[in-house]
Amino acid sequence: MDENLSRGYIQLGKARAANGFRFTNGFSHLSPPVDKCNCIYFALVLAGVGFLLPYNSFIIAVDYFQGKYPGTTIVFDMSLVYIVMAFFAVLANNVLVETLSLNTRITFGYLVSFFTLLFVAICEIGLDIFETSTSYTVNLIAVAIVAYGCTVQQSSFYGYTSMLPSRYTQAVMAGESAAGFLVSGNRILTKLLLDDPKINTIIFFVTSIGIVALCFCLHQVVQRTDFVQFYITLCRESRKIVLEPMEDVGLMDQLDQADGMMKTQYGVLKLQQSPLATDSGTSSSDNAAVAAAAAVTGHYSPFSFSNPVYEPTAANAPGSGAAEGPTYKVEDVVIRMRSVYGSSQGKAWGGLKRGFMARWKVAKTIWPYMLSIGLAYFVTLCLYPGIESEIISCKFGSWMPVILMAVFNAADLVGKVLASVPYDWSRTQLIVFAWLRTLLIPMLLLCATPRGSPLIPGEGYPMLFTLLLGVTNGLVGSVPMIQAPSRVAEEHRELTGN
Repeated sequence: MDENLSRGYIQLGKARAANGFRFTNGFSHLSPPVDKCNCIYFALVLAGVGFLLPYNSFIIAVDYFQGKYPGTTIVFDMSLVYIVMAFFAVLANNVLVETLSLNTRITFGYLVSFFTLLFVAICEIGLDIFETSTSYTVNLIAVAIVAYGCTVQQSSFYGYTSMLPSRYTQAVMAGESAAGFLVSGNRILTKLLLDDPKINTIIFFVTSIGIVALCFCLHQVVQRTDFVQFYITLCRESRKIVLEPMEDVGLMDQLDQADGMMKTQYGVLKLQQSPLATDSGTSSSDNAAVAAAAAVTGHYSPFSFSNPVYEPTAANAPGSGAAEGPTYKVEDVVIRMRSVYGSSQGKAWGGLKRGFMARWKVAKTIWPYMLSIGLAYFVTLCLYPGIESEIISCKFGSWMPVILMAVFNAADLVGKVLASVPYDWSRTQLIVFAWLRTLLIPMLLLCATPRGSPLIPGEGYPMLFTLLLGVTNGLVGSVPMIQAPSRVAEEHRELTGN
């Protein structure tokens, strides 16, 4: 059985090279579809905008919230709530990845963002129906809801793009930076054109809502394209052995070939759970097949042979003068043997264990990239947006945090564009570079403390350090996400992205 399966894999590769890929959704290509005019690429850039724009909308409206809640740490609180909820959302998504479809998780994130922003714009800012203390809590709850929806969506998008060529992961990450850049530009324009903080903030949020709606509509179009479906199907079908007609020569008995007894009958071999394994009516050929399957999988569970075109006949029974039993074409072999004897609790525990082992296997392969990303965002979140929002300026006043956040987001976008430059970063280089960024923490802290007269005064140094923080964040945050999926097998790429 092992030898036959090996031959089947070899033949599968040869046949696909010659005949192209054939998938069940009705399309066939001799070669991968082409992303004409980079339409898919730019659509995924906009997708990256869609799942970080809601959070940025809250953070970059820092001037409005600081004016509404003077003497509070509203930006710190929003950032903390977002990070905590994002952590639990990532854990939840790693469970949902096994139960809900990719499109369902992404759609969920878009809908949560859209309706939460709409509620804040109308009820909290426009109508101002809550008292100040209640309003403070309502905004934090809104941030928590957005964090959950957007993080499920974000990690799903990473799993989604990990199944595509690596440049599309870079596209989504560039979109994340573009989200901050667009929101910063939106805030600067609304603040310049309208003096009333309430009116310009309403317009600011309405613009964000419109962009989220556009991103959602575009996603529904893109995920149905042949280009995206080709790569997703390629990754998900990589676990199966699929043999086309006329590919069964290597799987046939060599003696049959020598005698010229080539059979045209074929069917589908399905390994199934059946409570009738011990039925006395089970044929000897079925028992032999069970033993062969058990030798491959290590589990002695029964299976059956079914043929949607022909039913196996007894024409080739022993003593009929023909070969011992019919020769079948294997069209689709799926090996997934599970014991049918045990409680549902045992099955659930087995599923959890398999899921954990799969994640542990992937983590052991890509841990340097995980560590680099962790260090990168540890440094960034220590400083942005909390410390950045507390740097004061007599010259710019309430504009100072808005300007610093715009500088960070513009620099972050540049860093993520630089990440697409062809260069083979080693794992050690990524980790060392991520560690060196920790030097920016004391530099920016000295620009904000003591609050009345910081040790590094002025506006120039904070802007320079913010520029460096943004560029390095874009670079060291993107490169590991681009490289990691290429280090694992195709069927593990979605899991790697998550």
